[in-house]
Amino acid sequence: MLNTRDRILKLVETGQVSSHEAAQLLDALAAETSPVQQGQTRLVRVRVTDLHTSHQKVNVAIPVGLINVGLRLGARLVPHLSEAARDELLGSIARGATGRLLVWNDTEEGERIELLVE
Repeated sequence: MLNTRDRILKLVETGQVSSHEAAQLLDALAAETSPVQQGQTRLVRVRVTDLHTSHQKVNVAIPVGLINVGLRLGARLVPHLSEAARDELLGSIARGATGRLLVWNDTEEGERIELLVE
């Protein structure tokens, strides 16, 4: 971050960007360095619940950094989730979305699948 900040200040110094533009760039840089990126580990929780008994079959937390792999592997388990839907989920997670992102009832298997970001 310091290297990028220094580069922005050099651009102001040489007159390549205005102070207003530099302020916008620095604000954007600060927004990218949110508390989540400074050490808090975000988790994606996958819950699978039996539709008939309401008992949880699976309750797993996966670090956000591994969710891409998890969703790709999950494509075999949930073939009804299109590639576009998986890409939209990944995009939402990357943009910092929190809360419940997916609820899907698999009536053939008698399961409810939930994907939540914590």
